[in-house]
Parts: sequence; structure tokens; C-alpha cells
Amino acid sequence: MAFKHENWSSKSIFLLAAIGAAVGLGNIWRFPYMAGTNGGGAFVLIYLIAVVAIAIPVLIAETMIGKNGQMSPPVSMAKVAENSNTSRKWSVVGWLGVASAFLILSFYSVIGGWVFSYIPFSVMGMFENLDSSKSSELFENITGNPTRVISWHTFFILLSTLIVMRGIKGGLELAVKFMMPSLFIILIFLCLFSLSQADRLGGISFLFMPNFSKITPEVILAAIGQAFFSIGVGIGIMFTYGAYLPKNISLPSACITIAFADTFVAIIAGLVIFPIVFSNGLDPSAGPSLVFMTLPIAFGQMTGGEFIGVAFYLLLAFAALTSAISLLEVPVSWLEEIPGWSRKSASLLIGFLVWLTGISSALSTNILSDVYLLSFITKFQTYSMLDLTDYFTGQLLLPLGGMMIAIFTGWYVKDEILEYELGKNRIFFSCWRFSIRYICPIGIFFILASSWI
Repeated sequence: MAFKHENWSSKSIFLLAAIGAAVGLGNIWRFPYMAGTNGGGAFVLIYLIAVVAIAIPVLIAETMIGKNGQMSPPVSMAKVAENSNTSRKWSVVGWLGVASAFLILSFYSVIGGWVFSYIPFSVMGMFENLDSSKSSELFENITGNPTRVISWHTFFILLSTLIVMRGIKGGLELAVKFMMPSLFIILIFLCLFSLSQADRLGGISFLFMPNFSKITPEVILAAIGQAFFSIGVGIGIMFTYGAYLPKNISLPSACITIAFADTFVAIIAGLVIFPIVFSNGLDPSAGPSLVFMTLPIAFGQMTGGEFIGVAFYLLLAFAALTSAISLLEVPVSWLEEIPGWSRKSASLLIGFLVWLTGISSALSTNILSDVYLLSFITKFQTYSMLDLTDYFTGQLLLPLGGMMIAIFTGWYVKDEILEYELGKNRIFFSCWRFSIRYICPIGIFFILASSWI
């Protein structure tokens, strides 16, 4: 008897899970600092255009392949290719997704561990009277201690594995039913607090008043890249989550909902962070350190900052964990299909291998901080193991997978399959087909080229 995965209980549960997969540190951590370092409103405007023109079409394509194939990414790609009378070698795109999810989770769990470690710090009031030097010292006390980093990395992976090993209904669905509503409640609360207590005019104008003089080729590429990566396409997650969908779910409306919910979270995260940054005279272009070194200073200076700090890092923790279980589900879904592998054993093995692979990233901020494997290449002279894994997955595997998904669905998948999965609205279908054939591959190619030239 052929293996069959569980299905989502309902469309709403699928949407919660898929939004949880898309909403992660990329929205609440990466989007604000990318906006801050790339001109604010100008970046946001291009980001929104890129979500509609590139991210949503590829999201629909990836989910469609999973839904039609009903199996793990490599097997679904091979089945759809075979049904379209083309080569089963297109399964390589699915393998790229599995590899990307595995490698991303290996360093993502390290950063997720940093987030969880900040929760007890905020509970204990360690942000009070914090200045820039003390904030840097606090962060270095976490990342510079190998035992502490590996302990939080282990905790994060273990928690993710325990959820995934319980299956779709007993694990993933229960987790997102609790975490996603909690995430949205905390996010809205923090936004209302920030807009009422902090420099809301400064934050709003920074995000929504584009300065067109800030628009450069670099800003355009950064915004396109952020839109692509934030939605979470090319990682194999939507292949996998699509495979658990019942046949009667409308893909276009579901995927548009996912993309706009993800974008909503990113924008609201900006409205949480930037008013606080401006009201405390901090630098909005602080980069990746914005969440871990800049905001703790603000929390320590503002009224009610202890409570707000706890809420903010809980928000980050939920976002990190919902994305982590989605990433882990990708390789687990593949291994589970092999005869002799149960959900429990597949989850434990993949979880252990991800943890083991992530050790090098965990040690790259301390014991291995002076180890640069590709130092003989000028571009990578100062890249640690964490930096290299992040760069090669984010700047090579993801865009390459996304571009191949666009080419495959745009040029090789039979019209009958596309129309069956996407519906027969000719205007929508024509717009989607044009975008997936021309706009998406070209846009993603420029992301790739800009990263490697």
C-alpha cells in the first residue's frame, strides 16, 4: 500500500500553519533592520511591489506542486513532471528544498536560541540602565559562551523535534493553534503600546513616507530579496504543507492570504520597533544588532520596559519556533515516506543531524570565531561558519530553487494540471502565467547575480 501523509484538519489550520512558517525572524528581526539600512519607506514600497509580482506567484507555484503531488518535495516534483510528460529529473528542485530547509534550520536554531535566552534576561530586569557598551557585553556573554550557546541551540532543536514527531494533527496543528493567535495578540499589543508611548510620527514617516532619492539598484535588489525570502518560497516548506492539503482547497486565495498576512506582520513589526528607536534617539540603521543590542537599551529606558521586553522576546520566540517546525517538517516528510521509518524515528534522526550540523554555527561566535574556511576567497575572508551557511542557503539555494520552480511551472507543467489546481479565472491565470514565466525568473536571477558578482 502506498504511503499517504496526514491532511490538515481545515483550510484555516493550513493558513495558520503556513503563515506561521512564513512569519519568522525574517519578519520581526530582518525586515526592520533591512528597512532601516535601506532608506525606510523607499525600501518598503519596492518590497510591497515585489511581494505581489514575484513572491506570491512563486508561492502559488510551489504550493500547487505539493498539493498535486501529495508527497515530499522531491517525490511531488517527480510526479508532477511525469504527469506533464517531462523529465523526472526535475525532482532535483525538491532536493534543493530539502537541503535548504535542513541547512537553514541548523543555524536558525542557534539564533532562535539567542532569542529564547533573552526572555529570562528581560524577566530579571537586566535591561534596566543599559547603555551601548553594557548591551554589547550582554550579547557577547551569550554568544561568546560556547556552553550557553550550545545549550540554547539544543533546547530549541529539542522543542522543535518534540512538536514535529507528534505528527500533523497532534503536533503541528496544536502548536500553531496556540502560538499563532498568541503571536498576533502580542504583536498588536506591542504596536498599540509603541504608537501610544513612543515617537509614532517618526516611526510612521520613516516606514511610509518614501524618499525616492534613496532608491538605488542596491535598495531595489535588497527589497526584492527580502520579499522573496520573507514569504519563505524555495525552501520546500510550501511543497510539504501543500502536500497535506485536501483537494478542495482554493490555492490562489489561500496563498494570497498567506503572503499578505506575512507582509502585515513585517509592517507591524516595523511600527513596533521604529517608534521605540526614534523616541530613544537610537540608530534605525543598526543592522542585525537592532533586536539584540539596540532595543534592549530602549526597553531599559522606557516606562514599563521590563514588561514590554518580555512580551517582545516572547513574540520573537513564537515566530522563530513556528518557522523552525516548518523547516524541520520538510526533511522529516521525505524520510517518513521511506519504508521502515516512522514519524517518531524520522523526527529524532533529522533533529539530531540538524543539531549536530548546527554546532559549527553555534561555535562560530566563540571558539571558532577566528576560523574562516573560505578565507582564500576575498568575498568570504571574514565569514564564519554561521555566516557561510546563511549566505549559501539564502543567496544560492533559495533563489536557485525559486527560479527553477518558476521555470518548471511556467513552461513545463501541463495546462490541465495548472487549471485544475488554480481554477479557470482567465484574467488571474493569465496574470499569474505571465509573472511566473517572465517576471519571477528575471527578478530572481538578478538576486542571484547581485549576490555573486
